[in-house]
Amino acid sequence: MPVLPGAEPFRHEGGEVGVLLCHGFTSTPQSMRPWAEYLAAQGLTVSVPLLPGHGTRWEDMQLTGWQDWYAEVDRALRELLDRCARVFVFGLSMGGALTLRLAAKHGDAISGIVLVNPANKLHDPRAFALPVAKHFIRSTPGIASDIAKPGAHEIGYGRVPTRAAQSLRDFLRLVDGDLPQVTQPVLLLHSPQDHVVPPVDSARILARISSTDVTETLLEHSYHVATLDHDAERIFEDSHAFVARLAEGVGSKEAASGG
Repeated sequence: MPVLPGAEPFRHEGGEVGVLLCHGFTSTPQSMRPWAEYLAAQGLTVSVPLLPGHGTRWEDMQLTGWQDWYAEVDRALRELLDRCARVFVFGLSMGGALTLRLAAKHGDAISGIVLVNPANKLHDPRAFALPVAKHFIRSTPGIASDIAKPGAHEIGYGRVPTRAAQSLRDFLRLVDGDLPQVTQPVLLLHSPQDHVVPPVDSARILARISSTDVTETLLEHSYHVATLDHDAERIFEDSHAFVARLAEGVGSKEAASGG
């Protein structure tokens, strides 16, 4: 199936500092594109892969699971590690969970992580029925475009495939067990008003990770897809400042110009 217009992966060759951005469940790189372009304009090398089963039609996602999604971001991370001196990983929603597992597994190879409304658990009571329901119900209503900003739109599926949702549930449980292995510097930004991932997920992540360099920021004016919402510029600027603090030379005129 052809990729939906605007949902294509994004790659920019910049300087010696790289950033991998991980999009969310049923979403696409479109939700990360303005963030990626901002970082690219600062002279960073940027990669935003399209997760398997995403960006086409929801039926295609039924054939994929967390192992496929994680393998893709792991592949993209290894490419950046081969190319760049320092690498950071950023993630939104399920992309935040993918980021946390990468951090737990790759350790010091990752210089820092940025999480935006990261998912830790499926809170819908119906999630408990997924192991059985996935055999009888193919999909449920979609979760895309939870955005407060008028006119903003997220490219994402209008339906959630139940088999993929069950795989996500399994993955989030796995990541929760990984959290004490996360030691990198962390910038976590989350929205008090989020209709997809509740703030309790961010609280649990912060309570369980082993990182000592941790910054928490509230996105008061945004819903779940904050990277396309009112607080987007704050996310972009704060995340670049985070990278600049941890990677010497980033943010200088030379770095911004790619020199």
